[in-house]
Amino acid sequence: MFSLILLGTGSPIPDPKRAGPAMLVKAGNLSIVVDAGRGLMMRLASAGIPAPAVSALMLTHLHSDHTQDISDLLTTRWVLPVDAQPLEILGPSGTAELLEQTIETMTTDIAYRMAHHDDLIEPPTFNVTEVGPGVILERDGLVVRSALVDHAPVDPALGFRFEYEGKVLAISGDTRPCAGLSELAAGADVYVQNVVRRSLIEHSPIQRFRDVLDYHSNLEETGVTASRAGVSRVVLSHIVPPPDDSADTGIVAEVRSSGFEGEVIVGSDLLEIAI
Repeated sequence: MFSLILLGTGSPIPDPKRAGPAMLVKAGNLSIVVDAGRGLMMRLASAGIPAPAVSALMLTHLHSDHTQDISDLLTTRWVLPVDAQPLEILGPSGTAELLEQTIETMTTDIAYRMAHHDDLIEPPTFNVTEVGPGVILERDGLVVRSALVDHAPVDPALGFRFEYEGKVLAISGDTRPCAGLSELAAGADVYVQNVVRRSLIEHSPIQRFRDVLDYHSNLEETGVTASRAGVSRVVLSHIVPPPDDSADTGIVAEVRSSGFEGEVIVGSDLLEIAI
């Protein structure tokens, strides 16, 4: 089995229908979480994945909306009466420091729980590997590659390419079009792109809103990338601003305006897609 569950398709903008950015890649017996946006644990529970069953956490970059539920994942794995292995965490340079800071914020809670439970003899355990471009994981037939993408001034930022049983899943992370993104998406069966809706943002009177346009892909650019890469299906996530159901047709049309002729899926929380 090789599939993707969109755990959270939202953004920094709170939305009751869309949790923060997070995905679950299922490949055989592996369950790999990509990014840890707000609401991660609730969406994992809805997907039927207990915290100790998470094989690894991969981070595309270290913006808060992609990392803020790391502490919840660590705590939940730790307090459940299951002998979970140390969580494997892979991310860009700076990930180890982020985890040190995260554990520091948990110090009081950790002390309370260790004082109360005799079997909690050490804090939450994890192993951090900071990764760059290339193969970052090979396990049980799954190969994961990363590439540098362009989310400047966020640097480094990564996208991931999952290869399993002859199928390819590409996950962009946050990025504008760039060589690394094209490398990840080349020939992918499913290509997940985090997107912004330029037509709704570019005329905003608020500069901070307009700023997001210069380091994300818009809908038309996503179609161009997909066409050039020979992608079969495009999945849209991290949609800014978030659409309501009536907006799906217009969003798909905007991707297709680039000439992309494959399938376009407007992502929603807990949607599962077979690769």
